[in-house]
Amino acid sequence: MKDLKQILMIPALVAGLMGAPQAFADSCPAFLDHEQRKLHSTDTVNLCELAAGKPMLVVNTASRCGYTGQFEGLEALHKQYAKDGLVVVGFASDDFRQEAETEAEAATVCFKNFGVTFTMIAPGAVTGPDANPVFQAINEQSQPPRWNFTKYVIDRSGTVVESFPSRVRPEDPELISAVESVL
Repeated sequence: MKDLKQILMIPALVAGLMGAPQAFADSCPAFLDHEQRKLHSTDTVNLCELAAGKPMLVVNTASRCGYTGQFEGLEALHKQYAKDGLVVVGFASDDFRQEAETEAEAATVCFKNFGVTFTMIAPGAVTGPDANPVFQAINEQSQPPRWNFTKYVIDRSGTVVESFPSRVRPEDPELISAVESVL
């Protein structure tokens, strides 16, 4: 009899799941709902699938910048706060003319030299009219990056709650406090 009750519940369970994609889509800000090509890959990621309803730390990066060493601190934040839901996403960019000549070289810097495991997006614009859709929204809510490794703390609803310039390192107590405030 117990098995029969479980079988009879399947249509209700399926109907509940059928509504889930719409609820999921409704909870994700439109600016995240774009396919983004991953760094040095043909694979793409939709940030709604990765981060809907989760806090984010978004950073514009460059592999030939004096701040490139911050990849290490960003990876540490990713490892420390992923269990609490934080999603760290790096957007490679040559807007400030300090990105590697090739994506292969940029990938080597990120993945081999600094052991980055958080999501890295292929090079693209983060400023101006050609900015990536994520950065178009960030730039409307906050200040556009003035240099590489500008960090944006974004809450679960997609609102930029705080931004930090390049000189603020990932281990800075102010940045950590901002990250913890959105967890």
